[in-house]
Amino acid sequence: MKATDVIADGFGRIHEIVHEVVEGLSEEELNARIDPAANSVTWLVWHLTRIQDDHVADAAGQEQVWQAQEFEARFALSLPAGSTGYAHTARQAGAVRVDSGELLLEYFDAVHEETLRFVRGLAAADLDRVVDESWDPPVTLGVRLVSVLGDDLQHAGQAAFVRGLLERR
Repeated sequence: MKATDVIADGFGRIHEIVHEVVEGLSEEELNARIDPAANSVTWLVWHLTRIQDDHVADAAGQEQVWQAQEFEARFALSLPAGSTGYAHTARQAGAVRVDSGELLLEYFDAVHEETLRFVRGLAAADLDRVVDESWDPPVTLGVRLVSVLGDDLQHAGQAAFVRGLLERR
């Protein structure tokens, strides 16, 4: 199995988890916060998608799906343009809301498709390309993709945990 196949498989697993978490939840459940400082399922899935979109688009040298497919306008969030959720306050996290899971999953699926298209077009040697020199050591494409996978899995797991808590109420 090629390294890029392993990475694509990882993103496929995140896809499964995100759909399992979001599908069937009501607007109230999607946006519910266990306490005022906690993140909702909506925020967790939106954030993991925004980070994946931001990082993969940067590495691929292309526009983010968020802007290219007009999801920024469709979500109409009261946040700074280009916000990804990084370092959000509890108030900002609470501002990320959806009427249903459809838009959330539509955005996630569009980013997932772009991610797979990019990853499947890579050769093993591409994973050694430096994509961020602001770190010591500099970050390679392979490390960046694994970082996104790890972040996505953590947030998807958190969203699954929140869903579980909501279902036990």
